[in-house]
Amino acid sequence: MSGSPNLGSISTRLRRIAELAREDRERSFMSLAHNIDEHWLWEAYSRTRKDGAAGIDGQTAKQYAQDLGGNLRSLLGRFKSGLYRAPPVKRVHIPKGSGSETRPIGIPTFEDKVLQRAVAMVLEAVYEEDFLDCSYGFRPGRSAHDALRVLSQELSELGGGWVLEVDIRSFFDELSHEHLRSFLDRRVRDGVIRKAIGKWLQAGVMEEGSVRHPERGTPQGGVISPLLANIYLHEVVDRWFAEEVQPRLRGRARLVRFADDLVIVFADEHDARRVAEALPKRLARFGLRLHPEKTRLVSFRRPRWGSNGSGPQGPETFTFLGFTHFWGKGRKPGSWVYKRKTAASRLTRSLLRVQQWSRRWRHAPIRWQQQQLSRRLRGHYAYYGIIGNYRALDNFHRQVTRIWWKWLNRRSQKRSMLWERFNRFLGAHPLPRPRIVHAV
Repeated sequence: MSGSPNLGSISTRLRRIAELAREDRERSFMSLAHNIDEHWLWEAYSRTRKDGAAGIDGQTAKQYAQDLGGNLRSLLGRFKSGLYRAPPVKRVHIPKGSGSETRPIGIPTFEDKVLQRAVAMVLEAVYEEDFLDCSYGFRPGRSAHDALRVLSQELSELGGGWVLEVDIRSFFDELSHEHLRSFLDRRVRDGVIRKAIGKWLQAGVMEEGSVRHPERGTPQGGVISPLLANIYLHEVVDRWFAEEVQPRLRGRARLVRFADDLVIVFADEHDARRVAEALPKRLARFGLRLHPEKTRLVSFRRPRWGSNGSGPQGPETFTFLGFTHFWGKGRKPGSWVYKRKTAASRLTRSLLRVQQWSRRWRHAPIRWQQQQLSRRLRGHYAYYGIIGNYRALDNFHRQVTRIWWKWLNRRSQKRSMLWERFNRFLGAHPLPRPRIVHAV
């Protein structure tokens, strides 16, 4: 083929799949794979990140693109004939916080990413018609900031309430293949697509030169994994809460979920305690467990007007999507307003990465270091730059600046740059100042 996707044809097919899914909510699609042709794979390739780490074959996106047409034709033939073999994902570990705890990430091969993206495009067209408004993670047109905005509105309107902070222990490692297959059966029975999903679930994980084949889970980092996770939790949590829990509650309640990170806000304490007791039993039916230390029910009611918040422990807080949520003193004396700030664990993790990076690259050209640190700072502001969080952004900027100064001084054995001289140096090599990006 010529070398570019037929976008009009692809968007038409996606709309048609979505229409069929919307018209019949009970329909199980028996034929979907015919939509995936060479044009479809070109579009999947265009949507695949090109700067990610290479998988176990070591092949980069640039190398794959050297014979892109031939590679995609070969991939399509193997996918349609059932001869495609899903390679194991390469597992790496990234820090979760300031301690020794890490998060495992799976890195598929680039070709695997392209095919997973192609299949995800088909599945997304079906399941976006089913997914509920309460879920925001890894969905088109939705973001973590949308989830934060909805949560902010709910808490502000209720004046707080009771918040069930939920942590599902090792969700991506514990997801049951058997239950996932039964959930998929309700909507997607296409043999070619289901065979590919089965291969990805059973492909295994390569770590330190050896391959393991877990009987449960889907690796974080895979292109298809977030969508499979949403399908799983849509059935286990979202539909259960909307169809079975909410109709039985006495007061108002709202679930906000971003992938496996979720909170539930209740107006009524009795409702909150009933759901807190029922949720572990619901998850256990599907092979999932709550983290006992990180799952908790928080009395998040606005302190009374005029109160100084100095009870036994002051107003309670909770953490969601990298922010600590709390009641802070308003501008009027004795008033309280809902606020968010960067969670301490996220701040520590971000600074640790800057520390490690600055140490590794301290001998690199100054101009390049300034550009890279500026990218990191802008990325931090792009996520954490919400109204009311400027102080935390400014703290991050100041600490990054000091880390850079520290490691520039260690480019040689002799300390060469006092703080006053470094401030003049920043005039020529400035780091971007904090800014508020999101009005959420």
